[in-house]
Formats: sequence, C-alpha cells, structure tokens
Amino acid sequence: MLQSRALTAELRRHWNLPMPMLYRKLLISTALCLSLPTSALAGGIMLYEIGSDNTGLANAGAAARAQGPSTIASNPAGLSYLPGTQVSAGGQLLFGDLGFDVDGTSTASGGDGGNPLGLTPSASFFISQQLDERWTIGFGSYGDFGLAENYDNDWAGRHYLQNASIVGLSLVPSAAYKLNEQWSLGIGVKAMYAMLESQAAINRAPLGLLDRSDGQFNYEDQTWGYGANLGLIYAPQPGTRIGLAYTSEINLDFDSRLDVSGTGPLLTPLDGRRIQLDSQVPQTATLSLYQQLNAQWALLASVNWQDWSRFGEIGVELDTQLAGAQSTSVDARFKDTYQLAVGSQYQVNPQLLWNLGLAYDTSAVSDANRGVILPTGSTWRLGTGATYGLDQNTDVNLSWDLIWMGDMPVDQSKKLSGERLAGEYRNAWIQTLTANMTWRF
Repeated sequence: MLQSRALTAELRRHWNLPMPMLYRKLLISTALCLSLPTSALAGGIMLYEIGSDNTGLANAGAAARAQGPSTIASNPAGLSYLPGTQVSAGGQLLFGDLGFDVDGTSTASGGDGGNPLGLTPSASFFISQQLDERWTIGFGSYGDFGLAENYDNDWAGRHYLQNASIVGLSLVPSAAYKLNEQWSLGIGVKAMYAMLESQAAINRAPLGLLDRSDGQFNYEDQTWGYGANLGLIYAPQPGTRIGLAYTSEINLDFDSRLDVSGTGPLLTPLDGRRIQLDSQVPQTATLSLYQQLNAQWALLASVNWQDWSRFGEIGVELDTQLAGAQSTSVDARFKDTYQLAVGSQYQVNPQLLWNLGLAYDTSAVSDANRGVILPTGSTWRLGTGATYGLDQNTDVNLSWDLIWMGDMPVDQSKKLSGERLAGEYRNAWIQTLTANMTWRF
C-alpha cells in the first residue's frame, strides 16, 4: 500500500500482544485455510486469483508489490519488506457461465449440457515472521491450480465428459534475505497435493446399430508433486521496485484403475484397467514493476510466461466399436501462454486504498485442438477492489474480477465410433469475489 502502509511503522510497538488475542487471531486465520480449494478454469487452470488482494489488480505488479504475506505466492523476496509478524487469511467464490451450444453437424445425441460451472469456493492462508534485519520467513497455503466441470448427464458430449475436477493445494514454506537496501532474494519450497476425478458415459451402441443404454466409467487418484518458488526484488530508489519471480515445473503422476459400471462385451475388459496420466504444472516467470508516483498514486505492471506446452495429459477417453473398445489418455496439446497486466493504486485517505487492474492472457490451445475436458481460451481480466484499515494493525480487503473468454469453438471426434461433437462455448465468463484480512503484530 501507500500511506496506509506507513502505519506499519507502528508494528514493532504492538509486538507484545496479549497471548489470548494472538491465539484467537491465528485460530480464525487457520480455520479459513482448512477449506480445500476447488478452483474453476480461467484461461488455463493456473489461477492468479488465490483469495488475496491480487484479485483486484488482475495480477499487475504481483512480483514487485510486497504489500502483505501473500507475496509468498507471487514473489517470496517480498517477505523482506514485511516487518514484525503478519498473518493474512482469505476466502473467495468463483462463478461463471460456460454453456455449450451444440451445432447441427454433431452426430452425438443429447442436449447442450447446461452450465458446468457452479459456485466454487476456495481459501488461502499466509504468515510471515521477520527474524532480524536481513532474514524473514513465512508459510503459505493456497490453491492456484484447478478445474471443476459438471455437465448434464445426458448432454451431447457425455461420451467425452460428464463431470471432472483437478485440484491442487500448495503448501509453501518460504524465506527471504535482504542483501542491502536495493536487493532482496527469496525462495519457497512448494509441495502440491493434487486430486483428479473424471466421469463419462460409455457408448454401448456405436454407430447406433444397437439399442443399448450407456455404460459409465469413473477415474480418480491423488498424488503429491514438488517444486520451488524463486524471486528477487530490486529497489533502485524509494517508491520503485522491480520484481522477477520464477516457479518451477511440478510433475503430477496419476496412476489408477477404471471403475466401469454396466454390462456387456464392450465394458467388461475395461473394468479395472490401469491408466497412467503424466501431467506437469507449468513453470512460470513473472517480471513486475511497482512505481509510486506520489503520496496517492502508484502504477503497476506485469509480464508473465507459463510453460503450458509441457502440460501433458489431462484425462481419460474411452472409445467403442462393434468389435470392442479401447481406453486412452488424452494429451492436452497445449502451447505456452503470455500475460500482460497493468494496474493502479489510489490512496483515497489514510484508511482506504483502491485497486484497479486490466490483463490479457493468450490462449493455451488453438481452436482446432480445443476439447470439452479443458475448454480454455484467451482471456481478458478486469479487476478492482479496496483495502480498508480497521486500525493500524488490521486491514480488510474486498476484491472482484471478471474473466472474459468469449466464444470458444469445439470440433472433436472419436476414432473408433466416429462420433462427432461440434459446437461452441458462447460468451464464456467467470467472476471472482474475494475477501481477506491481514493482521500485523
């Protein structure tokens, strides 16, 4: 923040809080983080919205702001700018419209599928502790990777997907070292607990030659993956910070068996079949600028790269013909994405800080390769929010953003059955509402 952050000069004086008050605040914060994140897709499945004030800035300046312990997620070097002990806890709600319109060229029977995106909650928790003039440590728990879809069971794309979710919960102990007044370095060790589940119908009457109802399969597994967050911040002069952050790739290796329901010669060989899915949470790099113009205004900007071309496999597909059936893993066929974000902060008064941000993300997939398992595309983000200082030790933030994906065509076919699904996600969008509090001791 700007002038409201000048209040942090008083933090040291309030270090000796009564222990019951300290415990109460920590318990409240911890309770918020116990809700496992289940994030919805947004131009890919790597989210900038993690239950922090970053939502209202559309990721602008994320690697350079260093305005609270949530900097653990965007640039751990920012911990060097946080005096005393700081705790931040937040929750958010995602909702949107991802309705699919089937066109006349589809050979698959069924409806449009309804809106697969429901209300999706998530939460985050961050804590930082300054050890001395050079060292600061911290810990973060948040969900920045995930997708959840729930289509109507009888929709036209049911043989591709009915319900799916992939969720990643990141646990990130971190540390920062302040070299001097200009340079700070940071590192975080990232452990991600990931869960995958997918359900789809199985066509027991390929080519429509037989009168048979659909079968059903379910695939689910859990795994751990590990990586690191690295960052540095350079402050050439007061009010100017340039941040560079890098997150490493995380391998998620899912290995489970199909659970098939229904009977018949097409289904029996599939039940219990083992399938391995090798996915990679992409490595990312972010370059950010925070520039304070005067006592009221600051400008922020970010350029971000995400290595989606190595994402790998995103799900399971079953295909049938009269002579039998096969199961395969589905490669995402993604490409790298880039984001450009700009934003501003305005100090309305000593208690109130207003945020505004705008960002554009390129698409991780071409129109020809897009499927219903992960229907991502290019996105525009518009975010705004406000932080209000309840007192010199406590801030509350409310933020909102709109993620606009527009129209996303789909045209995919199964090799064995020849079943074709064609149509378009029209005017697709997601909105995020975020609330978080920060306590300083």
